[in-house]
Amino acid sequence: MPIIERITEMHGEMTAWRRDLHAHPEIAFEETRTAAFVAEKLRAFGIEVSEGMAKTGVVGTLVNDDGASGAPSIGLRADMDALPMPEHTDLPYASTVPGKMHACGHDGHTTMLLGAAQYLAETRNFKGRVQFIFQPAEEMAGGGRVMVEEGLFEQFPVDAVYGMHNWPNMPAGRMSIRAGLGMASAAAFEIVVQGLGSHAAAPHQGIDPILIGAHIVTALQSISSRVTNPIEGIVVSVTQFHGGDAINALPDSVTLKGTARSFAEDSETSVAALIQRIAEGTAAAHGATVKFEYQHLYPVLVNAEDQSLIAENVVRDVLGDDGLEPAYPRTMASEDFSFMLNARPGCFVRIGAAFEGRASAPLHNSKYEFNDDVLPIGASFWARLVEMELPK
Repeated sequence: MPIIERITEMHGEMTAWRRDLHAHPEIAFEETRTAAFVAEKLRAFGIEVSEGMAKTGVVGTLVNDDGASGAPSIGLRADMDALPMPEHTDLPYASTVPGKMHACGHDGHTTMLLGAAQYLAETRNFKGRVQFIFQPAEEMAGGGRVMVEEGLFEQFPVDAVYGMHNWPNMPAGRMSIRAGLGMASAAAFEIVVQGLGSHAAAPHQGIDPILIGAHIVTALQSISSRVTNPIEGIVVSVTQFHGGDAINALPDSVTLKGTARSFAEDSETSVAALIQRIAEGTAAAHGATVKFEYQHLYPVLVNAEDQSLIAENVVRDVLGDDGLEPAYPRTMASEDFSFMLNARPGCFVRIGAAFEGRASAPLHNSKYEFNDDVLPIGASFWARLVEMELPK
C-alpha cells in the first residue's frame, strides 16, 4: 500500500502548518503558542485534548472501540521545541523570533503527527486507543523525563510507544530502524580545580590550576582508550575551560565542563566514578583539590525487538521493500525519547529528509531546512502503524 491518498491530499495544508510553526519557534518549556496550535487542531479533529503536562505538553486521545476494558493502546510521540540559535536561511517563512530556530525539524515532527491525527480521526479505521503525545523540551532539557515523571503513561496508558526523527542525509522516501541499542546515554560534568594563585613569573610559589586542568583534560581521554571496554562505546569530551583574568597572574582555580556519553549498561554510575577518580587523582598529584559535579541527562535509547519489527513492516507497507534502509548506525548522540522507552516498549525510527538534487544542511545548523516533501510520508507511517497494530 503506497502513501495514503487522503494524507497526500492534505499535503498543502500540512505544509502551511509546518511553515507557520517554523516561523514562530519556541524553546524548551516555553512552547505556549505551539502547544495552543496543536491543541486547537486536535480539538478541531474531534480528538480529546489534555494540556499542561510538563508545563507545555499536549496529549490527544482518540478512542475507537466497543467500550470493553483492556482495549489495546498505542502512543505516538512528536517533539515541539526549537533551539536557542539564529536562523540564516532567508526562507520566506524563516524564524520571526531573534535567536530561536527550528533547526532540528521538530516543526516537521509535530506536523506529521498532526496529519496522522486528522486522518485517523476522519477514518477511524482501527480498534483501540491512540495517544498523540506532543512533547516539549527535547533539546537538552528532558521534557520526556518530566512527562514520564508526571504520570504520562498512568494517565494515558499505552502498550507501546513510538517516536520519529527526520534525517537530512538520508534520501526522502526511505526510513531506517535499529533494534536494540540505538543512541547513547548523556551526562554533563563540572570539575573545579582549586589551586593557589601566584605571579606568572613565580609559578613555584603557587599551585597552577591551569596546568593541572590541562593534565585532567588529557587524562580523561584514557577512559575510552584504556580504562573501559571499547565495545561499550564511551566518549568523554571537555567542552569548556574557564580560568584566569590577568595575563601575568595564575588564578586560584579553573573550571572544566563537558559531556560524557556511553552505551555501557551501568554508564550512569561507572563513567561518573571514572571521571571523578581521574580528576581527583591528577589534582592530588599536584597538590590541588577538586570539586566534582555530575548530572545524568538521558539514558541509553533501546528499541524493543518486537516493536522494531513492527515498524519495519509498516515501512514496507507504506514505502515498499526498497523504502527500508539498513539499520541506522548507533550514534553517541542522545534523545530523551529514551525515558519513554524505559517506561514502555517501543521504537524510535528515522525518516529520510534529504532534498533531491541539492545538499541538506545538517541538524542544528543555522541553514538547516526541513524537507516538506516528507510530510505525507511520515504522516502515512503513523497512520498505517495504528491501522496495522490496532486492526478493526
